[in-house]
Amino acid sequence: MRVGRYIIRRLLFLLVIFFVVSAMTFAVVRIVPANPLILWVGPHATAEQIAEARVELGLDKPLYEQYYRYMVSIFHGDLGVSFITHRPVSEDLMIFLPASLELVTIAMIIGLVIGIPLGVISAKRKDKIEDHSSRLIAIAGVSLPTFWIGMSLQLLFFKYIGILPVGGRLSAVVRVNYPITRITGFYLIDSLVTGNLVAFQDAAAHTILPALTLALYPIGLMARMTRTCMLEVLGEDYIRAARAHGIPEKIVTYTYALKNAIIPSLTTMVLSFGYSLTGAFLVELIFNWPGLGRYASKAILGMDYTAVVGVTLMITLFYVLANLVVDVAQAYLDPRIVLE
Repeated sequence: MRVGRYIIRRLLFLLVIFFVVSAMTFAVVRIVPANPLILWVGPHATAEQIAEARVELGLDKPLYEQYYRYMVSIFHGDLGVSFITHRPVSEDLMIFLPASLELVTIAMIIGLVIGIPLGVISAKRKDKIEDHSSRLIAIAGVSLPTFWIGMSLQLLFFKYIGILPVGGRLSAVVRVNYPITRITGFYLIDSLVTGNLVAFQDAAAHTILPALTLALYPIGLMARMTRTCMLEVLGEDYIRAARAHGIPEKIVTYTYALKNAIIPSLTTMVLSFGYSLTGAFLVELIFNWPGLGRYASKAILGMDYTAVVGVTLMITLFYVLANLVVDVAQAYLDPRIVLE
């Protein structure tokens, strides 16, 4: 019951965050001098057509009235219509969001599989060559610019080695001859479910470079966090007692020490998931990945008000829910934590 009450309070707090974020975003995108009506009616529209579109879209109303109408529409599940695509923003999000989620999820899995073992090895071999190498990888992952990493990987694996595609989610030949039946929007899942192995292999090949580029930051973050926590746990009395009783070192490290040290690393990973949704914007542009980042970039450049606010609210939702998952997971994994 205590956990249930805590979740309800956090969800109510989510409504407050939504209100603040929506109000700030709504005001900022309309303060910037631009005329998005040109996107709606076309560049050769007459003054009369532009005036009609302004009335049709409600942009002739005062700002506070526009915001009130927008919030009422949101609570009815309507995020407005995009000026660029002329489709409902909610429909656009359902089209582009799965591509970003697929990319970010794979990047987080790579970060988890590589980052945590790197941190464990670094802690076990403190101040030795393995530790220095692990720390170098971690520092490089969190400090090197994403655009530089992405373009370097493209040059290496596409131009010089020629084993991976340069961008996109699917090659043109496969898209025409082996089209993927959309079920979830996740190409890897949809192609497997439908038995389209040719498309699965092609989609997997297209995912490697952008996912690896996006994963370098979580790898470095989790490696550093795991190393710090492991060093602290390995100095605890119960670890020394386990070693004194002759328990094998692998069991001491991976069963006793890592179990307690991994909680902050998992917390970091979940929070990185929300962060990576925004970090994926640049990666999607570099690799021509048709996801939420590319959609948002076009909306920002075109001053597509409704699309910008819709993307912002979607990312806010994921980030707040990620924080909620972290808090509940910490309380579940560590009985000492009490949710109030």
